[in-house]
Amino acid sequence: MKKIILLSLASFLFASYSRSQGCIIVRGLSGFGQYNPIDRSFSTSQWLINIDNRYFSSFNNYIGKKNQHTPPQDESVNHVYSTDFEITRMLDKGWSFSFSLPFTANSRTSSLEHGGAGTTRHTTHSFGVGDISFVVFKWLLKPAVNQVWNIQLGFGFKFPTGAFAYTDFFYRNDTTRILAPVNPSIQLGDGGTGIVTEMNTFYFFNKTISFYGNFYYLINPRDQNGVSPLFGRTPTSLQLRTGGAVTSVPDQYSIRAGLNFIFKQFIFSAGLRDEGVPVYDLVGGSEGIRRPGNNLSIEPGITYVTKKISIYAFVPVFIQHIILQSVPDKEVSQITGAYTTSYGGSGNYMIFIGFMFSL
Repeated sequence: MKKIILLSLASFLFASYSRSQGCIIVRGLSGFGQYNPIDRSFSTSQWLINIDNRYFSSFNNYIGKKNQHTPPQDESVNHVYSTDFEITRMLDKGWSFSFSLPFTANSRTSSLEHGGAGTTRHTTHSFGVGDISFVVFKWLLKPAVNQVWNIQLGFGFKFPTGAFAYTDFFYRNDTTRILAPVNPSIQLGDGGTGIVTEMNTFYFFNKTISFYGNFYYLINPRDQNGVSPLFGRTPTSLQLRTGGAVTSVPDQYSIRAGLNFIFKQFIFSAGLRDEGVPVYDLVGGSEGIRRPGNNLSIEPGITYVTKKISIYAFVPVFIQHIILQSVPDKEVSQITGAYTTSYGGSGNYMIFIGFMFSL
C-alpha cells in the first residue's frame, strides 16, 4: 500500500507543474508493449512498433467552464485524423529509445473565420507530417518477471518538422478569397523545438487488477512562432499591443491514470484522462495567442494481447472543459478594465485505435 501511495504522490507532483490546456491539442496513447500485464513479463523483443490512430472532433466553444452554445450556423467544427508511427528499440538493463512520426489530416469548417457571423460556412484543411520526437526511456527497477511495480522515466526532444504556417483560402464573400495561415488548432506543428519529459508506471494489487499511469509534459522554450492567427485580417492596435496578432508556442501536458482488469487475453481499462495547455510555460515566454485550459475525461478501453501483437481501443468521454485567460487576454483586461477571455474550442468526440507489434 505504501508503494501505491508513493506512485500516486509522484503522479500529482508531476502534474502540479501545469495549470490547464488549450483543449484542441490531444496527446496520443503511450506506454504499450514494453511490459505485458497478462503474463507480467517484460518484452524480450529488440523492436516494438506502435501504430496509434486517433480521431478527434470539436464544435463547442467555452469560456471558463461555460459552454457558449454557439448557434449551429456559427460553430467552428474541427475534424482531426492522426496516425502516429512509433518505433522503439529495446536495450539492456531497462533502457530503450523511441522515435515517433505522426501524420495528420485536419479540417475546420467555420463562418466566423471567413465572411463573419451568419455568413456562408467554408472549410480549411491541412495535411502532412507533424512534429517528430525522439525519447530515451529507463525503468528505475531492473526488469524482472512477476514484478509488482516499476516506474519508467523518459527524456527527449520534439522537433519542429510539422508545418506551423500551413495556409488555405479564407472567403470574405462569394467573389473574394485570401490565402492565409489556417487556425492554430489544425496546424501540423507548433514551430518549436520542445523538451519531452514522460513517466509511465504500474502497480499490481493481485494477478488480475493493476494500476497504470502515463504522465507527459512538453516544455516549449520558444515564445512565439511568428504566424498570424487572424486569417488574413489586419490586426488592430490593441492586438498588436497585447500580442494577439501572433501565435504562441505553448507547453503541453497529458495525464492518464486508472485500473486494468485482466481476463484471459483481454485487458479492460477504466481511468481518467486530463490534457491541456498551461497559461504560462515552464521555460521561456508565454506571449501570443494560445487556448489555455484543460479537458478532463473518463477513459474506458480494451486491449487484446497475444505474444507478438496487441490491439487496443480507447474512447474517452469528456466530463469537463475549461478555457482560461491567456496572457493577451489578461493584458486586454488590464487595458480596458473589462474581464476578457477568448473563446476556446473544446473536444466533443475522441477515439483511439491502435496496434503494437513485437519484432
